[in-house]
Amino acid sequence: MILKVGLTGGLASGKSTVAARLRQSGIPVLDADLIVHDLYREGSEGARAVAESFGPGFLAADGSVDRRKLSAHVFHDPAALARLNALIHPLVRAVQAKWFGDLEARGEALGVVEATLLVETGGRHRFDVLVTVSAPANMRLQRAIRRSGETDPNEFVKRMAAQFSDAAREEVSDIVIRTEGTKEELLEKVDELAKELQARAAALARPT
Repeated sequence: MILKVGLTGGLASGKSTVAARLRQSGIPVLDADLIVHDLYREGSEGARAVAESFGPGFLAADGSVDRRKLSAHVFHDPAALARLNALIHPLVRAVQAKWFGDLEARGEALGVVEATLLVETGGRHRFDVLVTVSAPANMRLQRAIRRSGETDPNEFVKRMAAQFSDAAREEVSDIVIRTEGTKEELLEKVDELAKELQARAAALARPT
C-alpha cells in the first residue's frame, strides 16, 4: 500500500521550495497545477469542457484555454467558479489517482501531491498525511511582490483573501512546516520531513 501525501500552502508560502527538496530526497512529487495546465491544452478534455460550459471565447487562438481570461471571469463570480471546479476537479482527481496507482505498481512506498487549493476543494480526505506550509501573511505578501516584480500589492492581497487562511489549513493538517526563517533552516526542516514520511510509509507497508 502506498502512502498518499498532500502538500499545500497559500500564495508564496514556500510550498514549491518544499516540493523541490522532497524531489531531491527521491520522493515522487506531482504538481497539481501542471495537471491543470495539461488539461487546458488544445484538444484536451478540460479545454473542451471549458468551451462547452463557458463558451469558445474562453479559448485562445491555438485552442487552449485562455487561463488569464478564465481566471478573471470566475474570480469575482462564485457561481462561475463553482461551475469551473465541478468541471475540472474530477479530471484532476482522476489524474492523481492514476499517478498513485502507477507509483504503487512500480513499488514506490509514497507519493506527494502538491496543490495550493487542496483543502479549499475538499481534498483532505483523499490523503493519508496532509502537510501544510505556512508563513505570516505579511511575509508571504512581500515574497509574492518580490518574486513577481510588481509594485502594486492589491492583486496579491485579493488572491490571498480568496484562499483559506494558514490557520484553517493547519487545523486539518498532520504536519506543519513554517517558513519564516532562512532558506537553510527550511531545507533542514524538509529533510526531516522526508525522513518522517519515509518512516510512515515503511510502517504502512509493514505486515500487521
